Amino acid sequence: MTTMTTTTTVLEAKDVTMRFGGLTAVRSVGLTVNSGEIVGLIGPNGAGKTTFFNCLTGLYVPTEGTVAYKGTVLPPKPHLVTSAGIARTFQNIRLFANMTVLENVLVGRHTRTKEGLWSALLRGPGFKKAEAASHERAMELLDFIGLAHKADHLARNLPYGEQRKLEIARALASEPGLLLLDEPTAGMNPQETRVTEELVLAIRDQGIAVLVIEHDMRFIFNLCDRVAVLVQGEKLVEGTSEVVQADERVIAAYLGTPFEGAPGDEEVAEVEAAEAAQETSAKTTPGTDTRTEDDQ
Repeated sequence: MTTMTTTTTVLEAKDVTMRFGGLTAVRSVGLTVNSGEIVGLIGPNGAGKTTFFNCLTGLYVPTEGTVAYKGTVLPPKPHLVTSAGIARTFQNIRLFANMTVLENVLVGRHTRTKEGLWSALLRGPGFKKAEAASHERAMELLDFIGLAHKADHLARNLPYGEQRKLEIARALASEPGLLLLDEPTAGMNPQETRVTEELVLAIRDQGIAVLVIEHDMRFIFNLCDRVAVLVQGEKLVEGTSEVVQADERVIAAYLGTPFEGAPGDEEVAEVEAAEAAQETSAKTTPGTDTRTEDDQ
């Protein structure tokens, strides 16, 4: 007997556009991620990949378009997006360096705990039960990524590759249905990259859909069911690894060869500067602070 697997749409982004003043960093990008899928998002530097991620996770309010998770349009607020079921990591590691490995994962549990201020202050039976459950789940996640033996170590003392894994564990602590990974293998050696690939596959096997940005093409093409290519804020092509690798426009974009409609270097530089300014603004605006403990 053949078992039929039902596929559902986890993420649906429609016509997402992000403008900074008169500059357009992302233009009418649509993308879906289905349950049981790993989808890659690639493109040259300045293509708008991280800006698109920020639109998906509520850090940016899209100028146009909508982002829906399991059929419900998401409010453009990061904590509400996380509560809905989307978690992410960042291109630059954002751990709480002076907290322990375990404490970092526990921070990620806050959207799944229901105990209020008074319960925490009085430390009643309900709070103690929730605290024990969070501790147990955090240790399960550390065991899953291979860091349970370092639960009491300070995050800042971990090797770079383990810090990356810890950030993934913290994201998983919010019990997401969709995990967004922004360059998870940046700065890694081949062995660490292979370990990360195996970890992402294990996450998918737990029923969590994954959307990943990455510059390592071997990593992307080995890992992903589908790949979408952004070039200067627009989706150029989407398909299997074979389809994307064979597209001449993709090859031209990575080689720096202009194609019809491609913007010039000055426009690219302006968009990158606008994105950087928006990122700085987001860090200093109440309710959108994404700094690490060291930054503060």
